[in-house]
Amino acid sequence: MGKIIFYDDKDFSGHHFECSKDCSDLLSNLSQCNSIRVESGCFMIYEKPNYTGNQYYLKKGEYPDFHHWMGVNNSVGSCHHIDTEPGSFNMRLYERIEFGGQMMDLMDDCPNVMDRFNIPNVFSCNVANGNWLFYERPHYRGKMYLIRPREYKRFSDWGGRTARVGSIRRIVDY
Repeated sequence: MGKIIFYDDKDFSGHHFECSKDCSDLLSNLSQCNSIRVESGCFMIYEKPNYTGNQYYLKKGEYPDFHHWMGVNNSVGSCHHIDTEPGSFNMRLYERIEFGGQMMDLMDDCPNVMDRFNIPNVFSCNVANGNWLFYERPHYRGKMYLIRPREYKRFSDWGGRTARVGSIRRIVDY
């Protein structure tokens, strides 16, 4: 299991709340979040309750203010603990919704989807193994989305506002 600590104030001060599992509503424990310490494991934090809003991937380390996790404000509404058990990674990407069009297999990191597969968008995917991050821009930049093992019939299923996927990274905890 992992352990993450949310603090009301910058630099790990003020009221704090510890969590070691998924939490769909952090707002009942925190009015704001200005710093975070991840003592173990990996987490995806969400700007709003019920795993919605902007998403931010955090691994073991210290984040003394929201700029350090690339947040746009001090609002953290929910968090997911991410399983990083060793194993294989495998997903299929599709250029159309509901698994239509060209299909591409992926088993490793992809810093530039357009360069590798010659497609500008990913409209659906089927994740067989592993937890992944989709980034809207190449080279692991821009908004990110947690992709867990399951079927995603359309980009809105993973929280995307568009089908733009610029890069993809496996979530591993060394």
